[in-house]
Amino acid sequence: MAFGIKLHCWGEWACFTRPEMKVERVSYDVMTPSAARGVVEAIYWKPEIRWHVDRITVLNPIQFTSVRRNEVKDKIGAGVAKAMKDSVGNLAFYVDEGDNRQQRATLMLRDVGYIIEAHIEILSGPVNIAKHLDQFNRRARKGACFTRPYLGCREFAADFEMLEAESAVPAIDASLAGPRDLGWMLHDIDFTDPKNMQAKFFHATMQDGVIEVPPFAEAYA
Repeated sequence: MAFGIKLHCWGEWACFTRPEMKVERVSYDVMTPSAARGVVEAIYWKPEIRWHVDRITVLNPIQFTSVRRNEVKDKIGAGVAKAMKDSVGNLAFYVDEGDNRQQRATLMLRDVGYIIEAHIEILSGPVNIAKHLDQFNRRARKGACFTRPYLGCREFAADFEMLEAESAVPAIDASLAGPRDLGWMLHDIDFTDPKNMQAKFFHATMQDGVIEVPPFAEAYA
């Protein structure tokens, strides 16, 4: 991996939802490449670049827990954009009206820790990868971010730190030793055609806690 970054992120809770679960949320065993990209982009993102995740290292034992939460079924209407533009309108959403409130179970992860390794692709403009990496590194060292990174769901905030070349890399838990077949996992979403966005998958395997992520072009629709 040339001109890449290495980021340590962790959190108390995480839920990387399997798309085949339509009603109750069930998390993958580990962080997905799309979730890892989201963490990196929360720290530094520009429209002329795209982050590609090369490797995800799982640090902590894989532990699931189940919770049941009150959630909202409906969404605020499509008039939000007009109300924001005109500064006039009622954007209130009354949860207790009708059957908007519902309970859903979530099977999620707890006490997670990951190392994300990624590199930058220049989509447009000058090809100056070093400039973008320098800006990312400065922000990550200070703990700065545009939005708070999260682990699958926005309510599961992630802490992070930059792993410098001389930094001590966190140890991988002994329970992750050996090979593990994780099955088909979401790689990312193909946004090439905004009217026909497609989810791409890959067959994920983990060896001693390390998941090698194939290039996005090799993922399957």
